[in-house]
This record gives sequence, structure tokens and C-alpha cells, in this order.
Amino acid sequence: MRMLALLLSQAIGFLISWDERGHALREAYKGEFLSRAEAVARLLETTPPSIEDDITRANGTLNTRYWVTAEGPAADPAAWRKAAWDRLTQPLSTSESSIYIAKALKSHLHHDNTGAKAAASSPWTDLSADEWHFPRPAKFIRLDNYYGVGLAVQLNRGTWLNTAFAKPAANGFWTSQSVLTLTVTALIMSLIMVLAARGITRPMRRMAVAAEALGRGEATPPLPETGPEDIRHTAQAFNRMQERLQRFVADRTRMLAAIGHDLRTPITSLRLRAEFVGESEIREKMLSTIDEMQKMTEATLSFAREESAAEETRSIDLSALVQSLSDDLADLGHDVIFTNGFKMPYRCRAEALRRAIRNLIENAVRYGERARVSMANGEDSIDIIIEDDGPGIPPNLAEQVFVPFFRMEDSRNRETGGVGLGLSIARSIVRNHGGDIRLINGRSGFRAVVTLPAIDTGNRLSAAA
Repeated sequence: MRMLALLLSQAIGFLISWDERGHALREAYKGEFLSRAEAVARLLETTPPSIEDDITRANGTLNTRYWVTAEGPAADPAAWRKAAWDRLTQPLSTSESSIYIAKALKSHLHHDNTGAKAAASSPWTDLSADEWHFPRPAKFIRLDNYYGVGLAVQLNRGTWLNTAFAKPAANGFWTSQSVLTLTVTALIMSLIMVLAARGITRPMRRMAVAAEALGRGEATPPLPETGPEDIRHTAQAFNRMQERLQRFVADRTRMLAAIGHDLRTPITSLRLRAEFVGESEIREKMLSTIDEMQKMTEATLSFAREESAAEETRSIDLSALVQSLSDDLADLGHDVIFTNGFKMPYRCRAEALRRAIRNLIENAVRYGERARVSMANGEDSIDIIIEDDGPGIPPNLAEQVFVPFFRMEDSRNRETGGVGLGLSIARSIVRNHGGDIRLINGRSGFRAVVTLPAIDTGNRLSAAA
């Protein structure tokens, strides 16, 4: 769109400058014509009348004719204009150039019939003192809408000097010069536009890729704060936003780790005091509750430690990662089958993603007896599908099961063996990669779908740089 607007403005500017050029040429031809006519008039007044014809013939050029008449031009300029064109279209000599110009003027007069008719309605005009310096006034007239002009001035002996000038008009607007000018101008403007567009779009592409990487949890270097003022301010705002987000996440993780660590001391104190409870039944219940609190604390610390450990993003074969995880669980005696194994390069934090998928597969085996793992490569996403034969979960709890420490005691199996952080951690990891987890109840089983964006941010970041 910018290129089209620039070319349009350039075309309008060219048309304006072309019209100004034509006007300047007409004024230049007119000034030269009047100067030569004045010189011939002065020459005729200082020479005998017997050599008038020789003088007018000698001063004639390929585009100019001089002749002397006894009477001045009539009020109606049509007859004088016709006589002028008759003289101009007759070759001045037998030379090839004279014949060529005469034919060109005749052809011009034929093709410019509309312009000639329009000029025929223009009357004689008197020249101002600034244009005409001869002591006697002269009458001026235009022969066409281009460069054709005529003049009649009375000499001191009573006769009239008549002068006509005409130049063939260019063959339309698209002359070789105009085409060359437009082509060179278009090439230069296109080159400037391309360089300017690259200077604007490259920082914007770099920012889009960095925003995508930030949304997937990748650590990206600060954007260069260069370029036009608007781009520079946008890059500065993005860098500040990224720094604040990273600082917020780091503070939250440190706070979570500190809380989990500080809970160890009171839990240990409670365990010691519970050992001194006399009634065994109450003591066992208290120890059981304390054990559960300790497991939750240890799980929280484990989660905080993994969150604080900034794993490096790298390229892996995602299909190989899922297949190796499925094979490992199958070797441990679990009923896990992996299908659709095709090479799929992907940039991610491999260990974190492996943990999320492992949680989902283990849940499928624990609550649905077996796990069937497959992959599907969509246009904009990659799906990792984990299916089991379990009863599923109530639709109204599809979102609540992702809440930390939430446990479905009356769901698929009462002995869950966990503290309710597995799905929460899995979704946190997947969302940090820019994806999400969907839980779907099927007719004959349950399905968990991990959807990851099919965007190779690393390659795009390299290309944008």
C-alpha cells in the first residue's frame, strides 16, 4: 500500500513537472522567436527594398519563415494562419532535413486538427514592452496549442514583416525521454522504498518473534533499541515488559520455595509432638495428616525448584521424545503403546515437557488401565494424544482438576497416590510452551490432548535478525 501511494504521488509529480516543462519550453521558443524577428525587422529597415526577398529567405530556418506583404493582417486571423502553415509545410530547400521537417509539420497539422481548430479561435494580441523592444508595435498570434507562433510588424517603409515558427509536437506523452525518466525514477524510488520498508518491517518481525518466544516461556535477549522513533519506543516498552514479567515470575517462584521450605520446621515439630500422644488411634490419624502435609510441602518445593531452574530451550525430535518416554514406561510394566512415529523437529524445554507428558501417561495407566499415545501434525499446531479406557471425569470438573492440590476422591480410583499437583504442573509446563491441555470424555474411554504451537521460533528469530 505504501509503495502504491508513493508511485501515485510520483506519477502526479511527474505530470505536474512535465506540464511545467512544456510551458517553459513554449516560453523559451517564444522569446527566441521574438528576438530573431526583431533582428530581421531592424535589418530590413536598413537595407534597400530590392533585397527584401533575399534577406527573408536567408534568415529562414527549418522551423521559421519570413515574408513581407504590402498590407497588414486582417482582423480575422484564419487567412493569415493558413498562409503561415502553407509556408511552413513547404521545404525551405531541397535538403533532406528541410524536406523531413516540412513533412513532419504537415503530419503534425493533420493529426492535431483539434488543436489547430482551438488555436484558430484565438485573436491577434499586442506584445508588451517587456517582450517586444522594437520601436513599432507588433501583433502576436498562436498557430496551435504547442509551439507554433506567428508575428506581424509594420516596417518604416509601410510594408509588413510576417514571421511564423512551428515545431512538431512530441508523439504523445510516452516519448522515449518520458519513458526513460519514468523508468529511472521508478527504479530509484522502488529501491528507496524497499530499503525503508526493510528498516521498518525487520524490527517489527523481530519483535513479533520475540513476543511469540516470550509467550512460550523462552528466554530471549533484549531487542535492539534502534530505528525510527516509534519503533525504538516500542522496543524499549517490550524490553521493559519482558524484564518485569521475568522478575515477577522469579519473585513468585522464590516466594513459593521459601514458604515450602519454612513449613518444614513446624511440620517436624508437629511430628515430634504427635509421637507423645497417648491414644494410638489419635496419634496415627495425626501422623497421617502430618505425612500428607509433608508430601504436599515436598511437592511444592520440587515444583518450585524445577520452576527456578531455567532449562535451556533447544531443538529436539518431539516424536522421539514421546516415543522414548512411552517405551520407558512400557519397560516398567505399564500398558503403553505409541503409534504415528514420524520425525518432528521442535524447539522446547525437553525435560519439562517430558515431565508433563509423563504425568498424563501415568494418569491414563493408573485410572484407565492402559495408555495409547499418538501424535497429529496440524497446520498451526502439534497434538500429542493420550487415550485410555477409563470412565473419564464429570464435565463440570474438567477445569477444576487443574487446580493445585485438588483431588477427586470419588473419581476413577480412590487411591490416587498423589497430592493433586500432577495436572497443574503439566498444564503449567505446556502453557509455558504456548500450548494447552484438553481433557475429553469419549464414548469408550478418556482422552487428554496436549496441543503445542507448530512455530519454530528459533528459525524465525534468526531470519528476523
